[in-house]
Amino acid sequence: MEIGLQDALQHFNVDKGAWYGWTDNSLGMIYSNLKLLDDTATMPSEADVNAKIAELEIQENRKYDYPSIPDQLDDIFHNGLDAWKATIQTTKDKYPKG
Repeated sequence: MEIGLQDALQHFNVDKGAWYGWTDNSLGMIYSNLKLLDDTATMPSEADVNAKIAELEIQENRKYDYPSIPDQLDDIFHNGLDAWKATIQTTKDKYPKG
């Protein structure tokens, strides 16, 4: 799944309803086309939005790269906690947090 602008915007002004919209629908969903619909909402900076997109991409990549829970439990049962930790660490190293 590709993480986009709208995915990131959901994490800002979470106490608001429809707080953002687009100045011109023909320009598409890009940051420079973003406008506030709620005067009480705060416009996140483009840097904050990009940082949130990067954070969400790491979470998404890790989610799909980790073995399933049954496979993890099987790994623990057959190989012990240290082997399981090594398996999990591979994904953590592949997709490090910012």
